[in-house]
Amino acid sequence: MSRRPRVLLADDYPDMLKAVRRLLDPECEIVGSVADGGVLLEEAQRLQPEVIVLDLSLPTVSGLDACRELSQTHPAIKVIVFSASGDPEVEYQARAAGAAAFVSKLSSLDLTAAIKRLCADPPPAS
Repeated sequence: MSRRPRVLLADDYPDMLKAVRRLLDPECEIVGSVADGGVLLEEAQRLQPEVIVLDLSLPTVSGLDACRELSQTHPAIKVIVFSASGDPEVEYQARAAGAAAFVSKLSSLDLTAAIKRLCADPPPAS
């Protein structure tokens, strides 16, 4: 990967946003961060990131609903659900809503690898 992927962060915990920003900043261009699902949808339209790192627990519009809407309205944006849940059913629901990847907050080092992998993959044929 020769250039840094453009990433938008969405989590309702300010400390988590700061920690994820610090983790990803060396490898990614962080174009913004939001703490609300409704604001996420607006910022995704405005900023056009390549990747959104999304927590499922967001006010206004849930992370799952935001993921579903983003996958329909902005299919080129790859959504990575970044969740504290290790429940396989939660992962299934996230993928069914259109998430390109599911990463546990307990293994946050996997987040950088997931972004690199998703940005290296060629887009699916239309």
